[in-house]
Amino acid sequence: MTEESIEPEATPDGGQTGAYTVRLELADEPGELLDALQPIADNGGNLLSIFHERGNLTPRGRIPVEVDLECHPDQFETIVDALREAGMNVVQAGREEYGEELTVLLVGHVIDTDLSNTLERIQTQSAASVTDLALSAPEGTEDVSSARLRIATAADRTDDVLADVREVATEKDLHVIEPQLDRGDA
Repeated sequence: MTEESIEPEATPDGGQTGAYTVRLELADEPGELLDALQPIADNGGNLLSIFHERGNLTPRGRIPVEVDLECHPDQFETIVDALREAGMNVVQAGREEYGEELTVLLVGHVIDTDLSNTLERIQTQSAASVTDLALSAPEGTEDVSSARLRIATAADRTDDVLADVREVATEKDLHVIEPQLDRGDA
């Protein structure tokens, strides 16, 4: 596995794009997610990932959604303002300083042990972001399943993130297949 830093890219005018995260709370209604993404597209944002937890409601009875995007720094405030003007509940918005990406595999009763809770705990405990999830349950949700998680984190936090993943997995009796990290030790 190759780990890459998320570096800003130059825009045509010579400026730099940056990675940002916007956390929203959406109503559980058809078209609400699309309505939330439109202001991002209309204002020059490029989607990197969307984490939509439909089965997990916030205390206000809404669906938590995390959108990772990239844009020029000057565009970001415009995007956040456009989301609010469109009636979206913006809970948090800011620049993400993730420089590393890890891929881990969780194996066991991933679904039965509450996958949403597992993802939430990894993100909350680790100050990391699950940027991609692939789930496999070939024998159905009652049997052993696996989840491949791509996790973005700060470069100096990879060991902490892996320790948090191990802790959550141990509590839920899941097996973790970890990446081999290149520590520069030749």
